[in-house]
Amino acid sequence: MSGKTKALKERIRELASSDVCLAFSGGVDSGLLMKLFAEAGAKLHAVMLDTRLHPRADIEGARRLAAECGLNLTLLKVDESEEPFVYQNTPERCYYCKKRMFLELKSWAAERGISQVVEGTNADDLSAYRPGIRALKELQVISPLAECGLTKAEIRRLAAEMGLSAAEKPSAPCLATRLPYGTPLDPELLGRLEMGEEWLRNRGLRQVRMRFHEPIIRIEVGAEEMERLFVLRKEVTEELKRLGFFYITMDLEGFRSGSMDIGRDGMKEE
Repeated sequence: MSGKTKALKERIRELASSDVCLAFSGGVDSGLLMKLFAEAGAKLHAVMLDTRLHPRADIEGARRLAAECGLNLTLLKVDESEEPFVYQNTPERCYYCKKRMFLELKSWAAERGISQVVEGTNADDLSAYRPGIRALKELQVISPLAECGLTKAEIRRLAAEMGLSAAEKPSAPCLATRLPYGTPLDPELLGRLEMGEEWLRNRGLRQVRMRFHEPIIRIEVGAEEMERLFVLRKEVTEELKRLGFFYITMDLEGFRSGSMDIGRDGMKEE
């Protein structure tokens, strides 16, 4: 067991001494925390923040992952559009969105006498463009993975060792990351982008982003999947035109986390 893993398990045991509310996304970071809390015998309340900016496909996957750990998942609906800076899509969007969501979650937890709210920020996130981390710190939300210095790669390895199905699950950040800052968030447009990405995944493409630079769609896939996308280009073009996108390109650099943040002090947002 590595020093980081030992420190993480000790931190989980410490937190498990009283009720814990876990902000659960269904991804590998919060999935690993859920598994560790379950093994530590914690009285854990797993809550998924259900917002208009998060892919709907995540919900069923999150329920399945919670069931693996013997837990039920609570959906807490949050309307982030009530915070105007979110839908204006400013560079600080993530700060205002996280603050809105976690104020709601902390209120939900407080109503049930739960003082500890935990989430899955990891060590890599601390060196990326993540304005939302400031909101988490302001609200005293606990981030055990980041505290113990675990990177995404280390988290995936530990999750695989523990038999967690989400160990290799691609990251799925909010739909707002598909648009450049300053482009207002249009729910109808985001819905079409979500449908397009889901269609591409159903054709066997694993890591997909459709970035929209009006009027151009820039499709990012993993380098190993570029040939597959090119083979499918006729089908892809027809489907995306049906969804209302008419200038369709493949990004030759392939998928990379935070491509909309290039130039922001060298930092990135997933």
